[in-house]
Amino acid sequence: MKFTGFGEYAVDFYDGLEADNSKSYWDEHVATYKSDVREPMEALLKELEPEFGEGFGEGKVFRPYRDVRFAKDKTPYKTHCGGVIESGRGGGAYYVELSPAGLRVGGGCFHLASDQIARFRTAVDTELHGPVLEQILAKLKRAGFDIHGDRLKSRPRGFAEDHPRLDLLRYRSVYAARSWEPADFLHEREAFDRVRKSWRQLRAFNEWARDHVGPSEQPRR
Repeated sequence: MKFTGFGEYAVDFYDGLEADNSKSYWDEHVATYKSDVREPMEALLKELEPEFGEGFGEGKVFRPYRDVRFAKDKTPYKTHCGGVIESGRGGGAYYVELSPAGLRVGGGCFHLASDQIARFRTAVDTELHGPVLEQILAKLKRAGFDIHGDRLKSRPRGFAEDHPRLDLLRYRSVYAARSWEPADFLHEREAFDRVRKSWRQLRAFNEWARDHVGPSEQPRR
């Protein structure tokens, strides 16, 4: 099924869920979630897979349920719908998200495990791969992306204070993202065009992450 846009009530559905994050609201509106949010997201990912899936895998829509086992916030449902094409968490990802805030896309190294952080820093430390990542991130910033991530306040152990890429070495996760506020394009083919263009801009970053970080080899908790 070709993606033609998210449904007319996609954003309204999440506006309501933010106001009433309850099972009764979910049960009453789940048909809207399926028709206006999930099915279009599945169609979007399926159509993008041929271009972006090689080396990363199939598209996946994240579950709408929150993991509340260890969370202070016990609300049961996510107030956004996320989709991703990735081979393993942290080793490069093509991400898209719909929420009341609009459409968001991103890519890079999300949620790095300790073995991935070690490989990331090893690559950044080299004079071959480190400057390449600097150039990739600088180009993304010029294209309108913001660079996010979890960073150490101090320098990581084993690296000199005057390391030329100390700012990059501090990252424990690093990704690029950009957003658009809700507008008519969400319900039109233009949403596909914006995601595809952004993912093409993120390709070099994701391929760097795939080649130099890769999926974690540690067992998942």
